[in-house]
Parts: sequence; C-alpha cells; structure tokens
Amino acid sequence: MKAYAACMSAAALPSIETHDLRKVYRGRAVVDGLSLRVEPAEVFGFLGPNGAGKSTTVKMLLGLVLPSGGEMRVLGGSPADPAVRAQLGFLPEQFRFQTWMTGEEFLHFHGRLAGMRADELRARVPQVLETVGLGGRGGESLGGYSKGMLQRCGLAGAILARPRLVFLDEPTSALDPIGRVEVREIIEGLRAEGVAVFLNSHLLSEVEQVCDRVAFVKEGRVLQQGSMQELMGGVIPVGIRVDALRPGLLEALARLGEVRHTDTQTPGRADIELWLARTDALPAVADAIHASGARLYALTPRRPDLEQMFLELIEAGPGTAAHRPVPEAAHA
Repeated sequence: MKAYAACMSAAALPSIETHDLRKVYRGRAVVDGLSLRVEPAEVFGFLGPNGAGKSTTVKMLLGLVLPSGGEMRVLGGSPADPAVRAQLGFLPEQFRFQTWMTGEEFLHFHGRLAGMRADELRARVPQVLETVGLGGRGGESLGGYSKGMLQRCGLAGAILARPRLVFLDEPTSALDPIGRVEVREIIEGLRAEGVAVFLNSHLLSEVEQVCDRVAFVKEGRVLQQGSMQELMGGVIPVGIRVDALRPGLLEALARLGEVRHTDTQTPGRADIELWLARTDALPAVADAIHASGARLYALTPRRPDLEQMFLELIEAGPGTAAHRPVPEAAHA
C-alpha cells in the first residue's frame, strides 16, 4: 500500500515546475525569470525564436547545465538526482550517434547506460524499432542510415527505458510528411500511457495538432502559456461568407462577438471574421445573417492560427496583449 501511495503521489506532482529560473553566461541572462508548469500525461509545446533560451532551458531541466538562480523541480525532484534522470528521455536536435554501431547495438548500449538489464533490452529493442518505423532495419549500420532514419533511431533511444518525461527537440525536422504523422502518433501514444512530452519544434502546424498547451518564450521569459483557446482569450474565430453586406448586418454581428475583419473586394461575395466567446452562439449568428436578408454561403468555426498568434506575441513582447478581448456583449 505504501508503494502504491508513493506512486500515486508522484503521478500527481507536476512533471516540470520552474519559478524565476535564470541562467547567466558571461554577464548576459539567456534565461531570465522563466516560470513553467507541465502536468503528467501532457504534451507541452515550447516555442520561441532563435536565441530565446529554449535549448538552455532544456539543458537545465535535464541536469546538463546548472541554473544561476530560481527554482526547478522535475518529476518532483532534482534532475541532478540519478533516480530522476533515469526517468527522462531526450532526443536532441543536433544528434551525433556512433555510426560504426548497428541500430540494435546503439540501443543496447544506451539501454545499458540507462540501467536496463540485458533480458529487458532483448525484448524492448525490437519493440521500439518497430514503433519508430525501423522494424527489420536494426541490424544495419548507423553509418548507412539516412538522416530521417537516424532521427527515428534517436527517438527509439529516447523512449527505450519507458521514461515518465520525454524531451523532444525538433523531432520531425528530417522526416517526410508520413514520418511526421508517425511521430505524432508516437507522441499521442506516450500521452495515453501517462508520459509527459516537452516538445520544441519550429513546425507550428505540428505543435498545433499534438500539444495540449504551449508556452511562447522570448529573451528567456515566458510571454504566455496555456491551451490554444486560453491563449486566444477564450474566443473562437468564425469565418463567414455571404453574398453582400446588407444594412445592419455588421452591427447585429457585433452584438454577438467581435468583428475582426471584413473583405468585400470580390464581386458578389463578402467575407467576415467574427470572434465568439461560445460555440453555442453560432445559431444566433446564422439567424442574424438571414434576418438581414443576406444569403449565407459559409459559417466556419476555425481553430486558432498558432503561427499568427506566435508572430503577434513575439512582436508584441512581454507585458503586451497580442489579442484584444471580446466585448462584454459577447458574454451575455
């Protein structure tokens, strides 16, 4: 019972928690007051421009670099603790593998470094090779692998020891579209098994599809973090296409939400972008359009555009709201 309670207690702790984390190199703070929280079984996207301190943050969370200040807990403890580090998986962006080894030898070598037994590895290595799409290729030399195959092998190494927290730095950069879908499925499988995934990627469309929450960082600070809808202020963008802007239509829509954009350049067509607080307001939008006498061609709720959100936040900088709030009438 004590072991079960300890396991349950560990599972309830955040996978990552930092408060005012700092790292100073030669008098310059590359990570400056960074605060994060990542929950178990959560896929967390860590996004920012080059030089934002992302790689340094990951190195500190892995225990490879010591922080200059602040607080940091990984899996409820310190990444300097070998018991904690044994539960971490890592795929670096700039991977350098022993090219004279075969894929199987590489995984057996790193599995033994992680403390896995020989009998465990005999069963586990073929499993992870199959998972990452290298089934039947483990006997080949890494020197003959393509860059995409090497990335798959590195991913196999990251999940080999069944970690509770996995750091993936640009895990799909060398993969074709099919490989990206496969990696996304692997990440979703890890989440289903209760594993937290800390994902750093420049492919924002991939992040948008797989992440539960994201954090935007700039100059070593978190600008914003949360789910996609939280980052949008709880609003839902809706695309509307009608035949023409009838009198009173925009005023009626503004009472339901925020009219962000209109386009009447195409003859016989008008496009409107409306931000709503709730999806259950959509029937009222359709009613308002019909009441104005306009013909409705499309009414399309859209997922927030992560790329646009990223650009607005990075350009706005700390302390500036990138998105305006929805008017109070929209919440009524």
